[in-house]
Amino acid sequence: MAQTPGGPRTAAAPVDAAARRGEVRRQATRAVLRALGRSLLTSLGTLVVVGVLWVGVIELFGISSYVAKGPLDVWAYLVTDDDAGEHRSLLLDRLGTSLGHALIGFVAGLAAALLGATAFRLSRGVEHALMPIAMLLRSVPLVAMAPLIILVFGRDVATVAVVAGIVVLFPALVTIAFGLRSASPQVLDVVHVYGGGPLTALRKVALPASLPAFFAAVRVSVPGALTGALLVEWLATGDGIGSAIQTAYAQVQFSLVWSAVVVVTAVSLVLYNLVQIGETVVLARMGMTPGEGT
Repeated sequence: MAQTPGGPRTAAAPVDAAARRGEVRRQATRAVLRALGRSLLTSLGTLVVVGVLWVGVIELFGISSYVAKGPLDVWAYLVTDDDAGEHRSLLLDRLGTSLGHALIGFVAGLAAALLGATAFRLSRGVEHALMPIAMLLRSVPLVAMAPLIILVFGRDVATVAVVAGIVVLFPALVTIAFGLRSASPQVLDVVHVYGGGPLTALRKVALPASLPAFFAAVRVSVPGALTGALLVEWLATGDGIGSAIQTAYAQVQFSLVWSAVVVVTAVSLVLYNLVQIGETVVLARMGMTPGEGT
């Protein structure tokens, strides 16, 4: 072992580095487990609250059982009835279509929001010119714009991307833009001192600092994209869960209507929690916590 004036040299530094890496991994694991526990408790609590409100509203207002279906009715329709297999097959087929439409709208809306927020971060003039227009369009009901969108883009994938993407775009744009503005001014000054331009500051500082805001936008966008998909199916494409609900209501198939709503709600809850778990994993590995920058 090499000697130093103060005594034998030790491997303290590598040991300390390994210990720190191990501690970071343990903290990330604990954060993931906590996120799983919170998601599970939140999901169970949400199901209990929704179930109580569901049954309570039906009983409180005395709604006819012919129209209003309770949890047991939906369970029977999807699980225990003789035709339950056909019912599940119909809903799962339509659900697959709706999830495809939601994915298109989610990607289109989130990509547009990220590009818009980046442009706002790089240029105050662009932000001042376009943000009022975005806020104005946000205040217009989407149902009012839908006929014009369908007239321009038809009844295919382009309309799905526009209608479902608009639902995602505006909330995500505001959230991500705020996250990009939350970057530390001191760190940005360091980048500028060493010769970094606006793009370098954006890539090295602003985008990493905005990750919590980005994940918050994703969490909000997931159920929003599914809602937009149902809307475009109802108004334009004539398929998916949105069209199934409309057709079932017209044909007085109330069990199908309630079952479709329950399935969509359950899928939205599952997807939201999956995004939340992914957010916790990524931010824990980066030494950040959800909510920073938002």
